[in-house]
Amino acid sequence: MTEVTSATWRALGTGIRLVVHGADLAPARDAVERVLDDVDRACSRFRPDSELSRLNARAGETIAVSELLAEAIGVALDAAERTDGAVDPTVGRAMRAIGYDVDFEQISAGARTPAPVGVRLEPIPGRRAVQLSRVRREVRLEPGVELDLGSTGKALAADRAAAAALAGIAAGGGVLVSFGGDIATAGVAPGGGWRILVAEDSETPTDAPGETIAVADGAVATSSTTVRRWQHGEAAVHHLIDPRTGGPVASPWRTATVAAATCVEANTAATAAIVLGANGLAWLERSGLPARLVDVDGRIVRVNGWPGPDLEGAAAT
Repeated sequence: MTEVTSATWRALGTGIRLVVHGADLAPARDAVERVLDDVDRACSRFRPDSELSRLNARAGETIAVSELLAEAIGVALDAAERTDGAVDPTVGRAMRAIGYDVDFEQISAGARTPAPVGVRLEPIPGRRAVQLSRVRREVRLEPGVELDLGSTGKALAADRAAAAALAGIAAGGGVLVSFGGDIATAGVAPGGGWRILVAEDSETPTDAPGETIAVADGAVATSSTTVRRWQHGEAAVHHLIDPRTGGPVASPWRTATVAAATCVEANTAATAAIVLGANGLAWLERSGLPARLVDVDGRIVRVNGWPGPDLEGAAAT
């Protein structure tokens, strides 16, 4: 057993990275893969046999759901509440309207996608179109509403995977899991903290040039309009939806990276900062979370103690 070991693979349409400190890698990876499989079966919008797909197909009915899907929907609704709807799960139809109706790896492998005939963009229904009983684990969507849990769902998966991996290894170890820009840690960090390259594209090699931070614990999430982009008819589009229009948001910020206690909290704040546009910086400052924003011209703004490029200190929680 070495001090720090790692593995990378692909799942859920994104790159997965697992780093283990002071323990065996194999049981940690097994735990992470089980979480990924559970989340995919419960929350995928791209699998017709997933729980979420079956729920979306039965809008207007009250449906009993699993503990995992109930938690994922609850987390998404909480994020919508905290951000006043900037991060909202009722964007399923909007995502389909802009061509995001298959796993992103299939989109990126293709060329231009034809715009559907007769589809128009409109404001999303919003969180109040979802009724969730957390006690009975029952959900009712208003007719015509489709959920997409891609943002907070991936962050929740990272948090759950880190906890599961830690539970699967020997006491005194630590883990870092990265799910396409959503990074969660658990347990004991290596000396000097977990080293994280801050990059717009989660596929950037970890040893590439760029700003690096060190975190002792907690999570870091990056949201960006520059990576998940594709051609839809005559328009270039991305995956961050403006709730007011139902189309891709036009924001002064192209990337936001946030550190928080959990990946769900970090992801929610990073996504909200971009979707809120001109109000995103003030919203982040009020949140108290360390954050790094990049505007459309490449200028960088750091808030709430996020370290400068020459200060590799912890933007940790």
